[in-house]
Amino acid sequence: MTTSGELSDISKTIVLVGAGKMGAAMLQGWLARGLDPLQIAVIEPQPGDDIKALKVSINPAMAPADAAAIVIAVKPQVAGDVVPSLAKMAGASTVAVSIMAGKTLRFLEHALPNTAVVRAMPNTPAAIGRGITVAVPNARVDASQRNLAHRLLAATGKVEWITDEKLMDAVTAVSGSGPAYVFLLAESLTRAGIAAGLPPDLAAKLARETVAGSGKLLNQSSLDAATLRQNVTSPGGTTAAALEVLMDAASGIDPLLARAIAAATKRSRDLAG
Repeated sequence: MTTSGELSDISKTIVLVGAGKMGAAMLQGWLARGLDPLQIAVIEPQPGDDIKALKVSINPAMAPADAAAIVIAVKPQVAGDVVPSLAKMAGASTVAVSIMAGKTLRFLEHALPNTAVVRAMPNTPAAIGRGITVAVPNARVDASQRNLAHRLLAATGKVEWITDEKLMDAVTAVSGSGPAYVFLLAESLTRAGIAAGLPPDLAAKLARETVAGSGKLLNQSSLDAATLRQNVTSPGGTTAAALEVLMDAASGIDPLLARAIAAATKRSRDLAG
């Protein structure tokens, strides 16, 4: 299977429905990988100046018929109004790829009858090509449609495929919402640094660079997170003192994150209706 790279061989229209932050990130990724702008139709009622500046078709007067793929990047709250209207663009070989949180394969199959559909969950590092997306196909997706969906999703980072759709709610909670948890860590480090006496600007810079640098080290290292943590921790040292608080079995980060992930997972299920 082709996993990423050039998209210049795509000869049929790719329809992007919704050009907000995530949709725009995907669009930029496709263009960077050689997809012809003339092969892209964007449906977005309020396109930003960055989208208008591209040589793509925006809100075409006539709906593209028999698109190669329809990528649905609207908010799940409007899915009931938007998605059924896309059926007229789906031909026998079209694959619909949804990145709407909580919207199930069953919902997509009902809104787009007899269409191959993929439910996917990306995350915001897609904006810099460092996202991670998890995808699950319905039974109508054949090998070529899955390959196309993979290539479109891989334009913004790594892609993992699963067969059990029930996992998608937890995926949403861990990686879909996960960047917010990391940003909160940087915020908390900043506030804690200020409380410890650091000037606010210095505390913010130390927190930002520490989180960013540690993430890059984790990504590039062959060692797992636990080993990297242990390598920083000297017995009886300052890090050990801090970790004793953070790793407390009752009030530390593990039980706190477990509750947070459970709450996000439940919300993802609730969005399914």
